[in-house]
Amino acid sequence: MIYGNKEGIRDSLLAQMETLYDLDLSAESFAPAELLDVLASFTGAINREISVYLSRSGAVLDITIGNLNSVELKDLHLRRNSRRLSMVRCIHTHPGGNPQLSDVDISSLRSMRFDAMAAVGVLEGKPTGIQAAFLGEAVNGVNSVQLTEVTSVRRIPQHAWMECIEQADAAVRKGTDTSTQEERERAYLVGLDSEHSLEELARLAETAGAVVVGTMLQKKSKPETATYVGSGKAEELALECQAREADLVIFDDELTGIQTHNLEEILRGVKVLDRTSLILDIFAQRAQSREGKLQVELAQMAYQLSRLIGKGVAMSRLGGGIGTRGPGETRLEMDRRRIRKRMGDLRREIDALGGQRNLRRARREKNQIPVVALVGYTNAGKSTLLNTLSGAGVLAEDKLFATLDPVIRTVKLPSGGEFLLVDTVGFISKLPHALVDAFRSTLEEALLADVLLIVSDGASEDMLHQHDVVLQVLSSLGAGDKPRIDVINKIDRMQTPPQWPGALQISARTGEGIDTLLEQIGQRLRGIQRTARIEIPYSQGGLLSMLHDGARVLQEEYGEQGIVIEAMVDDQLAGRIMAKIGSDAFHWMP
Repeated sequence: MIYGNKEGIRDSLLAQMETLYDLDLSAESFAPAELLDVLASFTGAINREISVYLSRSGAVLDITIGNLNSVELKDLHLRRNSRRLSMVRCIHTHPGGNPQLSDVDISSLRSMRFDAMAAVGVLEGKPTGIQAAFLGEAVNGVNSVQLTEVTSVRRIPQHAWMECIEQADAAVRKGTDTSTQEERERAYLVGLDSEHSLEELARLAETAGAVVVGTMLQKKSKPETATYVGSGKAEELALECQAREADLVIFDDELTGIQTHNLEEILRGVKVLDRTSLILDIFAQRAQSREGKLQVELAQMAYQLSRLIGKGVAMSRLGGGIGTRGPGETRLEMDRRRIRKRMGDLRREIDALGGQRNLRRARREKNQIPVVALVGYTNAGKSTLLNTLSGAGVLAEDKLFATLDPVIRTVKLPSGGEFLLVDTVGFISKLPHALVDAFRSTLEEALLADVLLIVSDGASEDMLHQHDVVLQVLSSLGAGDKPRIDVINKIDRMQTPPQWPGALQISARTGEGIDTLLEQIGQRLRGIQRTARIEIPYSQGGLLSMLHDGARVLQEEYGEQGIVIEAMVDDQLAGRIMAKIGSDAFHWMP
């Protein structure tokens, strides 16, 4: 769909412009020269400004036509938090050939918090140059602006300008970290479950940058189909939001597209979010690695795809026959098609990165270094424990989902030997299915570990329920039967030690109980691998290759009768070797 001033423009030209929605732009490119050439050609043909909005992932979100000297700049946001950049950049043309940004352009950049604002001068259907602007830190409450030099569309420093977006995002965020509660978005929370669940939702909202101004708990066995809480409660909620000046309402469960639409109508302009979209927002803020960002985007796409709702018959040309023939795809269908295509591209890129991780994992397995995975509820102290055990220096905040990307560090055992310790993303109640699916490749680190350390927050009143949630997620991943050690963390903050037979009690912050934990890990790992002295006759030289492939060889000596090997061997491989050379040539070492 092309928006704006379309008066007098041929349908065939509008159809050509709509093909821009199908462009597959690289997320690493700010503005490909080919796109700017096409925009200049269209601008020359109609002698009007054209604006194109691009997402940070490279999708064309909107195309709008203006007048000769101006075009309506829309307030598009992909990120919920209005105190951060919108994740959308605006590129528009200037008929007449002048590529310099105007004061109106700069004002729009500030007010709408675009990732970037760029203008392309157009003369006789050809681009004359481009200038871009990015936001900087606030000075006296007003964001500074960084203007680039006017440059040729063939010489745009694509990577550098995308880096400017990242720097602008950090600068704007830095300026809002010290904002007062009145400046932050005001959230009203609604749930059907329990006070505990609403308290957790409040922590999620605060992690995302909102301030909670009120809560509503309505005990119901299941949500109302149309409005989640019922139409009467929804009207009451609208009055509460008005009285408390709430900017958004966050619901403690995943809403359907119909529920979201109906609630937005009743709440009259107040933003409606559900628990899933809130968690996705936090993940989008906190993902650092390339793979983590791709996984979050994939989860967001899957979430959006199931909630595209057409408005009326005109937006629902999904079948064949009478009434469905006409100009072609509707905007709704194009949205679905673009999202599916983007999801396919994301899956392929994630699979490629997963292949690299599999190669690293194969090298670890070849070297027979055992792996221990830290799993647990979010904010249970896993990253702090990783730092205590390995000195990793990983970010450990008292916030939900402080760690998204897996971190792997080597830990030495006091009794000798070593293992790899993996920190994984924390689990949470009602963890979105889209998120579990998107992060499945990362969570495989837990699936393939030799031992799981299930870390529980001993200071939480809901510890046992949180532990059950972790076990449920592990079971869904196929890791429910893995050898595990239950660890109760934060005992320095507990008044009464919990009655939990078999669980180790530690404080990752103070170091209490860490020696006992390392001893327990060593015992579990020794049950998996033990050191053996093996005498391989030269006539059985093929066993040497088997040992190098399946064990960790510590020492190798060539004698008169054969090869003497010291290696870390598991019971299965030991049985295969003893079957070949006999038990007299195989000796377990103390």
